[in-house]
Amino acid sequence: MQKITPFLWFDGNAEEAVRFYTSIFKNSKIGEIRRYGDAGPGPKGSVMTATFQIEGQEFMALNGGPEFKFTPAISFFVNCETQKEVDELWEKLSAGGETVQCGWLRDKFGVSWQIIPKALGELLGDKDPQKSQRVMKAMMKMIKIDVEELKRAYAESSALDLHQEDPGAEDTGSEGQQDAGDDPVHTCGSAGDQQTARDHKG
Repeated sequence: MQKITPFLWFDGNAEEAVRFYTSIFKNSKIGEIRRYGDAGPGPKGSVMTATFQIEGQEFMALNGGPEFKFTPAISFFVNCETQKEVDELWEKLSAGGETVQCGWLRDKFGVSWQIIPKALGELLGDKDPQKSQRVMKAMMKMIKIDVEELKRAYAESSALDLHQEDPGAEDTGSEGQQDAGDDPVHTCGSAGDQQTARDHKG
């Protein structure tokens, strides 16, 4: 048994959530399901807790009642090998929920996920800060992460950098701007804030 296990609080639909998650991820399984007895506090026979595994990571789900809700302050970061994996997980996990920005989504139970291709970290980690900034700017416009778009931004950076180094080029007012590649997750900001900003624009 692993030392630390994420413990998820649901309001009566823990079993539904467990079956939902294990149906999406290929390397997953349901573990032990325990039910409330005469002592409660839930209805006798209803699910109290359920354990499950995804990619070797163990989770526990609890039917604890309506007191607490999930927020984007805690999310599950899924490291995807390919765009195909991103697309499949994005479609399935967001069904009945909502998409946010920068690869974030909230599923129908309110749990937040980050569906991120491995290529994003590699491109943002480039030693050339101009290239990483171009990739960051491209990512900030995305809802679901598109690897090909990120690569195009990365490749275009060389020509753009030459333009910026031209003494006669127009000043873009970038003085004092922080390198975008320094902290990609923080720079993207709160998923909830990004959603609110878009709602106001609408």
